[in-house]
Amino acid sequence: MADPTNGAHPVATQHLPSFITAPGETDVLMVAMVVILIIAVVGFGVLFLRLHTLPERIAHRGHKLQFEIVAVLGLIALFTHMHIFWVIGLLLALVDLPDFGTPLNRIAGSTEKMAGLKPGEGFMDVPDPGVASTPEDEPARPPSEVEDVPKPGAGRAAYPAKPEIVPARQKELGHA
Repeated sequence: MADPTNGAHPVATQHLPSFITAPGETDVLMVAMVVILIIAVVGFGVLFLRLHTLPERIAHRGHKLQFEIVAVLGLIALFTHMHIFWVIGLLLALVDLPDFGTPLNRIAGSTEKMAGLKPGEGFMDVPDPGVASTPEDEPARPPSEVEDVPKPGAGRAAYPAKPEIVPARQKELGHA
């Protein structure tokens, strides 16, 4: 039987480990482990998300053209748990795709300048082939192609007249 005056069981050892708390007291070890567990779960989640957004951060830091594609692949990989999308996004983030837009825009701007147009003035609206065209929508054709000569003011506005041809510059003989 247990000795009511001592409070310990007669078979129990005289020395108890420090992590065992007395009845009614706060279990310090359990509180410490809960704090450590919460910190570990939050830390693991932050590490996972940092690793998961690695391709997107690489593409953003390098000002890549394919940044949006890499971001979408990252979201698809996150929600579908298919790692191939993450791998493809990482590869796209590491590869430099050539920029075709800038040289083509410069060529278009130079062509407009040579034609005597203001920048952006050479852009024309192309009529939709599915929409019925009216006589005002048709471009003016030379009289040789048309039986009836169009009346002045009918049809679209004519293109601006070409500027006079500027003579070409001569090369310096010292650099030839």
